[in-house]
Amino acid sequence: MKHNAGMATSLGAIGSALASMACCLPFGAAAAVGIAGASVFLAAARPWLAATSVLLVAAGFWQQRRASRCSIRTGRLSVLLLWCSLVVVVAVILFPQEIAGLLADLPAAGRPR
Repeated sequence: MKHNAGMATSLGAIGSALASMACCLPFGAAAAVGIAGASVFLAAARPWLAATSVLLVAAGFWQQRRASRCSIRTGRLSVLLLWCSLVVVVAVILFPQEIAGLLADLPAAGRPR
């Protein structure tokens, strides 16, 4: 088993979780990022993306458990990233509007508040 497999699974879970809430972003922030047109598609795909995130996090924990049973030492960064991905996935699934609002309130680069 590859040592970085858990890290790739964690990053995939975070990416799909963030993509599942892209439909909730306000139009101004979505246009600034360049994904305004994609939000229509992502709104329809949100349940599938959320399920994919949960499955990827579960696969990451399964890989971590399997590695420990095979006496393969996992790196601290991989374990930390896996737990962070779990927190991000759960937060995005439970609080999509709040997280979208927080992201929309972030100032754009170079724009004074």
